[in-house]
Amino acid sequence: MKLYLDTSTDTVILKLDDKVYEQTFGRDMAEKLLGFVHEKLQENGKDFKDIEAIEFNEGPGSFTGLRIGAAIVNTLIHELNLNQPLVIPNYGKGANITKPVK
Repeated sequence: MKLYLDTSTDTVILKLDDKVYEQTFGRDMAEKLLGFVHEKLQENGKDFKDIEAIEFNEGPGSFTGLRIGAAIVNTLIHELNLNQPLVIPNYGKGANITKPVK
């Protein structure tokens, strides 16, 4: 099974082979994304071990969304021993670091 994940916007796009799923998590993406992926795999009678390849929209896009998605994708690539490079997010611009409030 091929998994595609796009976390560059508020609406996550997950593709499992030819099936497409969309979900908006808001501020709960880090907490709920992996469970969402697992749930959709199970709906298709599959599990993480059935993933043979992963594609990821590396950006540009939401800094936090891309970091969360890349962390999950890279973990899956590593743990499933997939023969593909780890992903590096493309944020589209440099970091916007603001001065601390205090």
